[in-house]
Amino acid sequence: MASLDATVGGSSSTRLLANLRRFIRWLTTPWVVLSLIMLAVMFVMVVIPLYRLVATTVVWGPTDLPQHPEAVQGELTIYHYVRMLSGRLAQIYTYAPLQHSMTVGIGSTLLALVIGGSLAWLVVRTDMPGRKLVNQLAVIPYVMPSWTLAQAWVTFFKNRLSGGTPGVFEFLVGHAPPDWLSYGPVPIIICSALHYYTFFFLFVSAALMSIDSSLEEAGDLMGASRWRILRKITFPLVIPAILSGVIMTFSKVMGTFGGPNILGTPVKYYVLATMLRGSLGIGDKADAFVLAIVLILFAITTISLNQRLIGTRKSYETIGGRGFMAQLSKLGKMKRAMLIAVIIFQILVIAIPMGLLIYSSLMLIDGNYAFSNLTLQHWIGQRGSNYNHGEPGVLLNPKIYTTAWNSIKLSLYTAFFTALLGVILGYAIVKGRGTRLSKLVEQLAYIPYVIPGIAFGAVYIAMFARRLGPIPPLYGTFALLVIVSVSKHLPYSSRSGVSSMMQVGHELEEAAMVSGANAWQRFRRIIFPLTTSGFVSGFLLTFITTMRELSLIILLVTPATQLLASQTMFYIENGDGQMANIVILILIGLTMIGNFLIGRFSKGGSLKKGLGF
Repeated sequence: MASLDATVGGSSSTRLLANLRRFIRWLTTPWVVLSLIMLAVMFVMVVIPLYRLVATTVVWGPTDLPQHPEAVQGELTIYHYVRMLSGRLAQIYTYAPLQHSMTVGIGSTLLALVIGGSLAWLVVRTDMPGRKLVNQLAVIPYVMPSWTLAQAWVTFFKNRLSGGTPGVFEFLVGHAPPDWLSYGPVPIIICSALHYYTFFFLFVSAALMSIDSSLEEAGDLMGASRWRILRKITFPLVIPAILSGVIMTFSKVMGTFGGPNILGTPVKYYVLATMLRGSLGIGDKADAFVLAIVLILFAITTISLNQRLIGTRKSYETIGGRGFMAQLSKLGKMKRAMLIAVIIFQILVIAIPMGLLIYSSLMLIDGNYAFSNLTLQHWIGQRGSNYNHGEPGVLLNPKIYTTAWNSIKLSLYTAFFTALLGVILGYAIVKGRGTRLSKLVEQLAYIPYVIPGIAFGAVYIAMFARRLGPIPPLYGTFALLVIVSVSKHLPYSSRSGVSSMMQVGHELEEAAMVSGANAWQRFRRIIFPLTTSGFVSGFLLTFITTMRELSLIILLVTPATQLLASQTMFYIENGDGQMANIVILILIGLTMIGNFLIGRFSKGGSLKKGLGF
């Protein structure tokens, strides 16, 4: 009996030791180690800031005590939610801005869908001449800062009633345009759509390239009209691409600060983004964070609806095993007319706004468009003049060179760390594909995607306004700008990293293991070289986005960490429109140069790949 117990005990301990060895072997697997490291990083960069954001809204803060002497700082309360979600103040601070945000978001998304979808169809599925050129030009609005068109719109359509000085329209026509055309929802919707239609163009283009034209030809043989084929065959097959564009555009517009601030604030048309910044500006941090939570909840709801709508269809397959045909639709007599229309559109979106900003920057006195008023004062004027509050011209202003270097430095740091983390995330997710750990890593990396930019900036104020363990308060430091920018762009870098990593066969790494290469050698000599295009694509996308980013950093910059994007908004709000236009032009020029250099000295990297194409 004793020997039997000893045998059972021995077999149990043997199984325990075997299970322990298997667990240690699994735990020391490279993809598991990287997954756990990434989980820890994302927990600090995403989960803790979100917790701090919510926690700030449910306790009494120091700014609440003067109005509520009975309150104890740090104690739990629902006061801020009651204040911001019920009563007369809620209508002013929350529900009216929310309604405005929804109006602008829905209107911009629908208009961007029409523009981007139409351009994608003309470029991919028709015989319109100049399609390659149009394909390249369609990405340019995304490279430009989102508020560029808004500033150009104000230059053209501003009036004396709201803007103080006349715009180009009043100068040419002789009477001022109406307020609804100069400011408010209409221009915000138009400018936002003209900037974000690129998402629809890229998504729909990729979907149209995968559709077998024999499906449309079958409809044509059955006697269906071109409009019916588009409505019944082509459109249903690109629904996932359209919904992806809807999510990208709607979430971006809901969290955009620059355009609504320029075009909405003069007529007190506030959206959640501008109201959030205003609340933080007067010290109502908890109230502002409630608005941030409202923004986040709306973004999550929109994405959930998108997933549910896609899930109602059993299949969107358009490529099968019978071969693939892609035949272009013939435009016939409309070919030349379509080309002219597209050229005019590109001129209106790219050339005219840039021309307006350049001309405005040369005007000595704002509102006077005569040639005699042209000068280089705002470019190279001396300090102490009667213009621009005594500041020297932009090219002689040391502050501009400092902010330009800050922007370049932030973009380079963010692009490098984000692209590197994207490759690591891609490796951890792909190598552990199907496991719970891999799914958890992928889901955590996706969280920043659903948080609008200005709300994400508010999250980091809640996180780093005070000491976090060994980490000192980082508010007002350049390091905080790098951390928040890297965190926000993790979803895009992980997407490009996963796409690149899935193209690397596992047998290559296994052969290196047999040859005795360790994990670092395999990553350095096999994995990373084979995924360089994904790294460069993630680097390029992040560099461009960070250079022109405003909503994410507008709450975090200080005079010591000012960037070109925030400097333009400072000049606009200070009434120095010509200086703001020059800084916008510099910002666009630096972004274009960076885009060219990265593309010139890289192999296989592109903006489209960075967006997941």
